[in-house]
Amino acid sequence: MTAPVITAWSAVSPFGLGRGAFAAGVAAGTSAVTRPEEWPVPRQRVAPVPGFVTAEVLGRKGTRSMDRVSALTAAAADELLGAAGRHREVASGERAALVLGTTAGSSRSMMDITRDTHTRAMPFHIDTPRIPNAIMNSSAAQCAIRHNLKGPNATVAGGRAAGLFALRYALRLLSSGRARSVLCGGAEELTQDRAWLEHLAGDPDRPTALGEGCSLLLLEPAAPPDGPVLAEVLGVTLGVFREGERDTALTDCLSRALARAGVAAADLWAVSPAVGQTGGPPRRARPAAPARRGVLGRRRRRGGPVPDRVRAGRGRTGPRRPRARRGGAVGRPRQRTRLCPFPHREGSEE
Repeated sequence: MTAPVITAWSAVSPFGLGRGAFAAGVAAGTSAVTRPEEWPVPRQRVAPVPGFVTAEVLGRKGTRSMDRVSALTAAAADELLGAAGRHREVASGERAALVLGTTAGSSRSMMDITRDTHTRAMPFHIDTPRIPNAIMNSSAAQCAIRHNLKGPNATVAGGRAAGLFALRYALRLLSSGRARSVLCGGAEELTQDRAWLEHLAGDPDRPTALGEGCSLLLLEPAAPPDGPVLAEVLGVTLGVFREGERDTALTDCLSRALARAGVAAADLWAVSPAVGQTGGPPRRARPAAPARRGVLGRRRRRGGPVPDRVRAGRGRTGPRRPRARRGGAVGRPRQRTRLCPFPHREGSEE
């Protein structure tokens, strides 16, 4: 293998703490989306991490003022690097990088500080320990400090496509030699503040389903001689398109992804398109199916079950725009190739 490889992963998700809970939830095909009775945002469904209390999961030391998205990130990193062993040796210390994708970091921290400047006796009478949490790269920074990651540290904002942006950034760090390993992933928190932002920025007739969690991959530049390889990352391809140009853009993006990866459509083991932001049934993703079939052909189950779609809980916050981003990642897990088209359309819930 000569391409970068994934050698470990971790997850804190609405299925529970740890990669075991995530794998079991996905394999069972269950949904973690609920509609809480006391949730303040109208008609909104949510997918929280069950029973996640920062002090109980991470301990009280150094977590008193930690925001939720930082705590979720730290918990995912603890699973990956908490125990002594090869993963901790490879992914910490000099030139060990961290790249985290997110929408805006901790919206709650930003809004709390802004609110305090207007409601307290003086504008500077704010809770100073919480100021770092209002900075978007706080989660990545706190995680690096906690686990002694001394290489490049970056936060990439990109809404639902942030995970792909982070993966592409991580691959560049490895290819340029700036890092010997990269922890790469995405994180979001589920708070009432973020829920209201998403609700007011979206379509009230098509409410979003919001989730939270963090997932991390350990990327290395090549297959290690002393450890397992979970997947080989062949490439990440992104594109931008205007209203009405989705199918054309998706066809182009998929074609470029296959060409750059050096694989044919017949080599694909699984194609995993993202489900719409509403968290609704798979029919939300069907309008783009003709474009996928035009490049990939009709997919048939081969050599075992094809993984079900994982509904994304990351939304966008901001005004509607007529442009959109579409991306895809191509990887080879256990010598079989998987393509993951991931649409992100600003100004739409599809």
